Amino acid sequence: MKKLSLLALLTIIFSCNSVQKYNRQRETKLPPEKLKQDVDYAYKKLKELHPNLFWYVSEKDLNKKFDSLKLSITDSLSPVDFYFKIQPAVADIREGHLAVRIPGKRYSGKEIRTMKNKKGLFGRLDYYVENQKLYVLTNKDSIENILPGTEILAINDVPVEKFMKKYRKLMTSDGYNSTFYPYYLKDSFFNYYSAENGFLDSAKIETKYEDVIKTVNLTRESKSEADKEKDKAQKKGNTEKRTNDYVAATDSYNRSFKYLDQDSTIAYIKVKSFSKSYSERFYRETFQKIKDKKATHLVIDVRENYGGSLSEINNLYSYLAKEPFKLVNKPEMTSKYSPLKTNYFRKTSPIGYLVKGIMAPFIFTRQLFVGKKGKDGKAYYSMKHSKETKPKETAFQGKVYVLINGGSFSASSIITSKLKNDKRAILVGEETGGANDGTVAGFYSYQSLPNSKLQLPIGVLFIQPNIDFTNTKKGVTPNVEILNSFESTLNKEDPQLEWVKAEIEKEKAGI
Repeated sequence: MKKLSLLALLTIIFSCNSVQKYNRQRETKLPPEKLKQDVDYAYKKLKELHPNLFWYVSEKDLNKKFDSLKLSITDSLSPVDFYFKIQPAVADIREGHLAVRIPGKRYSGKEIRTMKNKKGLFGRLDYYVENQKLYVLTNKDSIENILPGTEILAINDVPVEKFMKKYRKLMTSDGYNSTFYPYYLKDSFFNYYSAENGFLDSAKIETKYEDVIKTVNLTRESKSEADKEKDKAQKKGNTEKRTNDYVAATDSYNRSFKYLDQDSTIAYIKVKSFSKSYSERFYRETFQKIKDKKATHLVIDVRENYGGSLSEINNLYSYLAKEPFKLVNKPEMTSKYSPLKTNYFRKTSPIGYLVKGIMAPFIFTRQLFVGKKGKDGKAYYSMKHSKETKPKETAFQGKVYVLINGGSFSASSIITSKLKNDKRAILVGEETGGANDGTVAGFYSYQSLPNSKLQLPIGVLFIQPNIDFTNTKKGVTPNVEILNSFESTLNKEDPQLEWVKAEIEKEKAGI
């Protein structure tokens, strides 16, 4: 026990020193020659590990972009300022999963505990981005009486337009589609802002509602005892919470199921994220219920689903397929040894090193054999999702509609492109933010730039759905395009779902 206590104490001391060292380092300016070395290192690692680097940009053009980046570095910069230099160049590769990590400030355990006892500053509001403007969509706590539909014009006297232009350069979709940005920007805007400016206890915002401009002061309030009790209750698990994948941070479920009509003929499944957590149970129980009720139509909603687990979408497809299928082709890599370059000991505590050290021989042995060279000379990664899967006994046999939008990304794009290609579903909405023909992700090799210490996770698997490729370099396009707007969202209207319901009623009426 004494040894364990000593090890725990050493872990705490190590962690505190690590936080202080990191925060000093992120603010220390580095000379131009050191930063240029980091640019060269990043580009070298991208060419070494990224399996499809020149899909959306030619090697010649990318060389020019990185050369221009180095020429633009003429002054000493902190890692934070350097991030805003290098990330736009990485974004020009147009791979949505590929991004340098913004070096946000780190906090000690004591500071984190203090923040947990306070409410959010910006996070208690929900937002919407349209035409490069930031609007408040919901205000559940009625903070400062900010009404839904309010536009935020400035934060601490800095115009929101300036932040929009700055942050927009940092992000990319897969390929040349533009639908992804409003969704990702509304979700990431204050993540960028907080990483750049720290977690503030207060902020002055300038707002406009119905042409009336006013200034509002937001403060980070302390949680009441009732709030703390609510937090505890949210963390407590039960069967429903586990099966539907309850997310305490948003007080909502990742998955939900219901019927859209009284006679239970139209089933509706909403998946916010393919997290995999308890997903097998959810789909097993849900599709059994659908079969028992003899539902004739199924609506699957993956709008604003940024993706996640290939295992979950492979399992979901097995409840939709009418014959054996292969979800994805064998993922391509730059080398069969790429799985060994995933930084196994990254972010490991002293105790973690001991545990991982014991497991390392088994992990490395496995990784050594999952990469193989094909007859074409290319390296491929072996995974079960690239093998044939049989439909489930309770697989749905009726008509399927899938709702998509620009927030449907990664795994959401893979399953919807497969459904469309196989003519197993009618897609309704807008072009997805993820590419139709595949993406580079899977697992990552985490690279640390030697001088700035910026983190660059590089996906090592080129994953493509088993389809006839469109070669459009864009997202999955819907069979029926129905666009949304801020006005309809504000009014809680859903034109995409309403179209589907109306179409099903026409089918039932034989029109």
